[in-house]
Parts: sequence; C-alpha cells; structure tokens
Amino acid sequence: MLMLTGCAALALGLASPALAQESTSADFKNTQGQTIGKATLTAAPKGVLLRIEVTGLTPGWHGLHFHEKADCSKSDFTSAGAHTRHGDAKGVHGLLNPAANETGDLPNLHADSQGNGAAEVFTSLTTLAALKDADGSSVLIHAKADDHTTQPIGGAGDRVACAAVR
Repeated sequence: MLMLTGCAALALGLASPALAQESTSADFKNTQGQTIGKATLTAAPKGVLLRIEVTGLTPGWHGLHFHEKADCSKSDFTSAGAHTRHGDAKGVHGLLNPAANETGDLPNLHADSQGNGAAEVFTSLTTLAALKDADGSSVLIHAKADDHTTQPIGGAGDRVACAAVR
C-alpha cells in the first residue's frame, strides 16, 4: 500500500481541492447601517458558492441578487447599481425566463419566523473574479420574493440588506 502525505500529495494533486479555493466575505448592512449578517463567496470550478447568514429580516421569502457595484453607501442601496450582467447591456432578468441573461440572478432566501435566514447557493452564471472586478459587486436582499420572470427585478421590491464584495 502506497501512502502519500504532505508535499508528495500536493505535488500529485491528491490534497483536498478546497485548500486552493479563493474566497471572500462581506458583512450585510440593513437600511439603518447596522450589521445583520455575513455573505461568504467561494470560487468554484464552474461558478460561485455563496453562503449567507443573516438576521433581522421579515419572515418569508426574499429576492437575492448580485449587483454591479461594491457600494452600499445609500440607505436604499441604489448605490449598488443594477444586477450584474458582465457585459450584456440588455439586462433580461429571471431564472425562469428563457431570454434571461443576467449574471446577478440567484434563488430566493427564506427567513424563518424570527427573521433569521441561512442558505448556501451555487451559481454557474458568474465567477468570483468577475464579481471582484475593478468596482466590485454586492449581494442584495430584497423585501419580497423574486418571481424569477417579471422585469426588471422579479417583483422583489425594496432593497433591505447589502453586502459589498471586493
């Protein structure tokens, strides 16, 4: 039986691939500027893995999107811009829309009866490198659920939490 450890295992690519994955994290701020949670983004071979832990939301489903700027400075978070599109100016929204092209589209987030939300979601529509471009990006939580079809934001309503990704 052949056992490889340490440098030999690394040299042969047998070590855990998770060790080499780039990640970044950002705090979620609510509209009053209070920290209410954290987003952690990890580069995956074919996309991005996003882990969210947040408190203080209204119970129920909330739209979740990547937005084009790492700017949560305005209390309504409009400073974060529109959904990421990575070069496609058309901006067709919706995971259920056959014409969709927005790289910022993500599944909804659910908050329990105490307003706590936790999720781990994967998207193959973008990369961590694209989200960490010159002006960064942000993860936005909206007041209502995204129907994944209606333009321009799936009826998700106001922006209620923002995490700036750099």
